[in-house]
Amino acid sequence: MGCHSVINNISNTEKEEIRILLIGNPNVGKSVIFSKLTGMQVMISNYPGTTVDYSQGKIKHLGKTGIITDVPGIYSLEATSSAEEVAIKFLEEGRPDVIICVLDATFLERSINLAFQVMEYEIPVVFVLNLLDIADSKGIKIDIKSLETELGAPVISTIATRNIGIKEVLQKTWELGQNDYYARREEGLSKEEIWDKSKAIVKKVHLNSVESRVSKLDKFSDLCINFYTGLPIAIVVLLFCLAIVVGGGKALRTLILLPILNNWYVPLISKLIESIISEGIILNILIGEYGMLIKGVEWPFALILPYVALFYGVLSVLEDTGYLPHLGVIVDGILRRIGIQGSSIVPFIMGYGCAIPAILGSRVATSQKERLIISTLVTLAVPCIAQTGAFIALLGNHSMLAIIFVYLISFCFILLGGIVLNKMLDGFVNPMLLEIPYLLVPNAQALLKKIWFRVRSFMIEAELPMVLAVGIAALVAETGLLNSVGVLIQPLVVQWLGLPAEASIALILGIVRREMAVLPLLQLNLSTLQMVVGSVVALFYLPCLSVFGILVKEFSIKVAIQISIFTIFTAILVGGIINQSVSLINALLH
Repeated sequence: MGCHSVINNISNTEKEEIRILLIGNPNVGKSVIFSKLTGMQVMISNYPGTTVDYSQGKIKHLGKTGIITDVPGIYSLEATSSAEEVAIKFLEEGRPDVIICVLDATFLERSINLAFQVMEYEIPVVFVLNLLDIADSKGIKIDIKSLETELGAPVISTIATRNIGIKEVLQKTWELGQNDYYARREEGLSKEEIWDKSKAIVKKVHLNSVESRVSKLDKFSDLCINFYTGLPIAIVVLLFCLAIVVGGGKALRTLILLPILNNWYVPLISKLIESIISEGIILNILIGEYGMLIKGVEWPFALILPYVALFYGVLSVLEDTGYLPHLGVIVDGILRRIGIQGSSIVPFIMGYGCAIPAILGSRVATSQKERLIISTLVTLAVPCIAQTGAFIALLGNHSMLAIIFVYLISFCFILLGGIVLNKMLDGFVNPMLLEIPYLLVPNAQALLKKIWFRVRSFMIEAELPMVLAVGIAALVAETGLLNSVGVLIQPLVVQWLGLPAEASIALILGIVRREMAVLPLLQLNLSTLQMVVGSVVALFYLPCLSVFGILVKEFSIKVAIQISIFTIFTAILVGGIINQSVSLINALLH
């Protein structure tokens, strides 16, 4: 069967707005190209399946507007997954004016197979041959002109992370998108024939004069996915990351941020407010014990921000190097015991930043049961980075063993909760099918852009609720409502948990933001046991309002309420058991 292309000219009428569809395999650099073309700060991850939703952006070029849609990475157009269904929906219902199909220079045969399926839709196509730098490092050379002839459509070579070829892609896209030109392929090829044709093309366009090379990163990648070498590597990597976040965050907080706050900001703002407002409830709400202008700045910026910034820096490096899928292979055996695949290590790690992207990231799971397990465990026992900062601020100067104890409890309940949920919930968990991308040296510009975007998003989303929570704390404290609430829940807080009645405010504020269940404890003179109990209660405490909203959106109001009740019950039960057990032991010893 022949497969020669015939160019069809349907219309020469220029369009005012060009609709562009960006399509390609996972890990081929689509999101990078999308970001470069639109200038949008899109999250870019070197991990299969992270782009579950489609993204849209605008392009201004030559006085005209283009609407570009980036669909999830796919391997075929057979509608066997949700990602493929999204891509087909845009091809059939959206009918773009031009398609940018990104090809992987390191796995060209697989990309060409998808290219043939794309061309069947008779829409103008610009092929982008990306990752040429990685291909070159492996000794892979490709004859671009020959590939263009075989596909019967323009092929632009790019190294997207370095902006190489991006302008050419834009120009060619505009050229084809202005008029209805398309490359018509002969129909009737079976799946096997398409694969055979793809193999034949790869043989033609691959230049054999260059010997294949195995880089040091490739050798290290092999070590990372071998269990016996990968496990110790994973432990070292995670401990190193933990040291950077905890040690670096504490250093930034102690040496820079707190001195600036205490020596400059607090005296200045206090003097300013006192000169404007006389003594009274308003003054106390603004600069008192829970002053919005004091604690509303100290807690998010001086106590939490250092850990947030360093965590997102570490996470971005792990993503952009491609290490996370390697880690998924190593932990698959452990995670499968709690009902999820090793590839779901990514949502878990994202949960240590914030539960919201972790719950959204659970969409990559292959079953509803797995999604529920991931979302429940992240909500229950995975502390977000803001909580981590609060734990370190509360416990760090008193006992590092206490911090380790809290996180040990977290880890145990992740395993225990997963085992219980795996047995309780109906459904199945598929075997792990995970593409392992090459280990890469991250692009510095893209990496810094991603870190800044994440930190900025956190501050926008967290700052206002945190300041609001501080305001509520000040109001409750100044109006005497705290005493009323304390009387109502005194048997629970004082007698069962062993905390002072003033700790009730932490339980109230924890509804707004999870870390706010910890930070008010800094104002109290607590023993080490009380700090640990308060931290454990805050660890398991109900999801904050934004997380609750995401649970409702992703599942249902019923599921969100059930998870919330489960977390509150666990928080009070475990915190009380720790307090009562230690108190009993102390009583027996004395």
